[in-house]
Amino acid sequence: MNKPLRRVSVFCLTLIVALMGWATWIQGAHAGTYRSDPDNPRVTIGKYAAPMGNILVDGRPVTSSAETSGSLRYKRTYTDGSLYAPVTGFASQIYGSTQLEALYGDLLDGTDSRLQSPADALTRARPKGGDVATTIDASVQKAGYAALGGKKGAAVALDPATGKILGMVSTPSYDPGKFAGSDDADRKAWQKMSDDPDSPEVNRALRQALPPGSTFKLVVAAAALEDGLYSSVDEPTRSPDPYTLPHTRTQLRNESASAPCENADIRTALQYSCNTVFAKMAADLGKDKVRAQAEKFGFNDGKVDTPVRAGKSVYPKDMDEAQTALSGIGQFDDQATPMQMAMVVAAIANGGELKTPQLVDRLTDGSGNTLEEPDTTAYGRTMSAHTAGQLRSAMRTVVDKGTGSNAKIDGLTVGGKTGTAQHGVDNSGTPYAWFVSYAQDGRGRQVAVAVMVEDSDAARAEVSGNGLAAPVARAMMKAALR
Repeated sequence: MNKPLRRVSVFCLTLIVALMGWATWIQGAHAGTYRSDPDNPRVTIGKYAAPMGNILVDGRPVTSSAETSGSLRYKRTYTDGSLYAPVTGFASQIYGSTQLEALYGDLLDGTDSRLQSPADALTRARPKGGDVATTIDASVQKAGYAALGGKKGAAVALDPATGKILGMVSTPSYDPGKFAGSDDADRKAWQKMSDDPDSPEVNRALRQALPPGSTFKLVVAAAALEDGLYSSVDEPTRSPDPYTLPHTRTQLRNESASAPCENADIRTALQYSCNTVFAKMAADLGKDKVRAQAEKFGFNDGKVDTPVRAGKSVYPKDMDEAQTALSGIGQFDDQATPMQMAMVVAAIANGGELKTPQLVDRLTDGSGNTLEEPDTTAYGRTMSAHTAGQLRSAMRTVVDKGTGSNAKIDGLTVGGKTGTAQHGVDNSGTPYAWFVSYAQDGRGRQVAVAVMVEDSDAARAEVSGNGLAAPVARAMMKAALR
C-alpha cells in the first residue's frame, strides 16, 4: 500500500473509532440524562405508553388510566378528582406532574428500578407500574370537603400518635382529569383554572400560610408553662385590661368588654380568648422564648415533608416589644399553614410528642407486594407531658364553656381553640376564621384537626372561628372516630 493511501486509511479508521466511542459514551454515560430530559419527547411517550400504577385511598384507587387515540397512548383519569386533588396532585401530558403524582412518578410509570425483575433487565421491558397507598381516610376527607362547601379554605386531620394524615382538604379545588390529556379541551380547562382568581390549584392545606390569630395563643401558653412564668393553667396571670403595648400609647382591648380577662388564668383566657393576657404574656416571655417554643412545633422549618413539602410557617425574629406582644395573639407577621396548626394541636393531644406528618402508608409493586412502608418518625418533643395535659384540659373548657361550643360531639372528649385573624390595612379585609381541636373516644383513639376559612359568603360581623371553622372540624373529628 502506498503512503498516501495508508494515511487516508488510518484517518478513516480513526474517524470510525471516534464515532463508535462517541456513540458508546452517549448511550452509556449520558443515557440517563437524555432519558430524564423533559424536552425529550420519548420521555413523555414512554411514560404514557402503558397504564400507570395508581394512588390509593382506603385501599381503593382514586386514579386510573384511559386509552387515547394519539401518540401518547394512555392518559390519567381521576375518581372524585376535586375531592382528592390536594392529595394526588395531577399528571398531565402537557403540563407535567405535581405532588404524589410527581414524587412517585417513577414508581407509577414502571421505571423505578425496584420494580425490575432479572428478566426485565435483560429484555429492557418496562414493568407494570406500582401503587402509592395513602394514609387518607375517605370518610374524613369527604366530611371535611362537604363541610367546607363553597367556602375558600382548608382543613387537615392528623392521627396524633402516628402523624398519619387522615384528611387534607383544600377549597375551591379542581379536577385534574380535565387537563390530563393533550387536546384543545385540556388546554382550555388548564387556562380556566389558571385564570380563576380564587387559585384552586393552590393546596391551601399545605402551602397557604396566613395569620393564625388566636389559635397561636396555645403556643404562647405552652411557652409560659414550660418556662415557669406560670405554674398552672389555673394560676392568675398579671394582665391588665386594657393592656398598653410596650413603649407605645396604643391600648389593646378584648373582643368582649365584659369578658373576665383582667389577671385571668390561662384557662379563662383561652375560654374567652383574651388578647390582653396573651399579648402581655408574649412580651413578658420575650420574642426569643416564644420563637423557641414555636420552632419546636415546626415554625420556621422550610423542610417539613409529608412527603409533599409543606409551605414554611413563620414566627418572626426581628421584633420590638410591642410587635412581640402582637405576635402573641397570632398577629403582626405570624404566618401559619393549616398543616402547621394541626401539628401544634397534635403535639398537645399526644402528650407533647410531635410526630412528623405522613401522607404515604406504603409503596407496592404491580402485584401488590410491599416495596416500602414509611415508619412513624418523631419530629421532636415540644413540651412536657404535664404541660400538654394542662393545655388539653384548658382546651376542653373552651369547647364545653367557651368560644368553641360548635365543636361538641356527644360521646367524645373534645378540646379546641378558636381564632379570628385580622388582615388588610387597618383590618379592612374580611378576617380569617380558624379552629384547631382534638377529640378522643372511650377507647383512647384520637384525632387532631386544624381548619382555616379564608373567605365565605358570611357577613364580616359574622366571621368567627366557632361559627365558620368549628363545624368543619366537628365533622372531620366525628368521621375519624366513628
